[in-house]
Amino acid sequence: MTELTILDGGMGSELIARGLSSSNGIWSAQALVEEPERVTEVHRDYIKAGARVIITNSYSTIPSYLGKAGLADEYRRYTQLAGEIARRAADEFDGQVLVAGSLPPLGESYRYDMAPADDEALPIYKSLAATLDPYVDLYVCETMACVREARNAAQAAAESGKPFWVAWTLAEEPGTGLRSGESVAAALAAVEPFNPAAYLFNCSTPESITPALGQLRVLTEKPIGVYPNLLHIPKDWTLDNEVGAGFSELAIADFVAFARQWRQQGATIIGGCCGIGPNYIRALTAGV
Repeated sequence: MTELTILDGGMGSELIARGLSSSNGIWSAQALVEEPERVTEVHRDYIKAGARVIITNSYSTIPSYLGKAGLADEYRRYTQLAGEIARRAADEFDGQVLVAGSLPPLGESYRYDMAPADDEALPIYKSLAATLDPYVDLYVCETMACVREARNAAQAAAESGKPFWVAWTLAEEPGTGLRSGESVAAALAAVEPFNPAAYLFNCSTPESITPALGQLRVLTEKPIGVYPNLLHIPKDWTLDNEVGAGFSELAIADFVAFARQWRQQGATIIGGCCGIGPNYIRALTAGV
């Protein structure tokens, strides 16, 4: 069996678990503005738990989120800071750890209907990739909820010349494709011309990931992987409205059991997203 690459877990949820306030709606970017040392601590704890790829805390360093705090024009500054922090943390471990630059949704997570137009999105993705370039080993286009969103992020990542992964977020009902309703096959076909190094599912329930992973495995020979979350996302959710996401209970032992199943399905990259902290990654490292 191919060796397993272990990713880190959720950043924003872990920062909140450690007392970070995100009352102004800029999520994990709040720590970069107020307490950047907290981000360093989280990166270190994931690495100590066994992660060998950490993702930059640039998920929320985008104009639409930072604009809530009047910081939209400073998105490059905070994206650069996220890259610097991750690189420093990784370098403390003598070349054992890679840094993946996060290229996130530019509108709202999960809301494919709120993804900006291509002519708006592509320049921002290119700017994010260029800003992260000195600090990262690869990119991950993550939490892609629709074909168009992933295609724009993948094009920007490909033009960087560095390897990149594409990670899609799945509909709540298992087996029904992306959040947009588009199929796994259509999602793959849209980004294949840009030659991603791996394909993943992230920020999705374990129950939705399992059938999707089976669909993906027969479509590609490239590495595949997963990093699930503990959230259930209702229709019309946004970070700021009153339609709240629901956290599900997933015992660490059950997470490891899912990971073993995903390994049998061919996954060679596994980590965690929202709600999956260092204790989960430590158990994953020991148990899979």
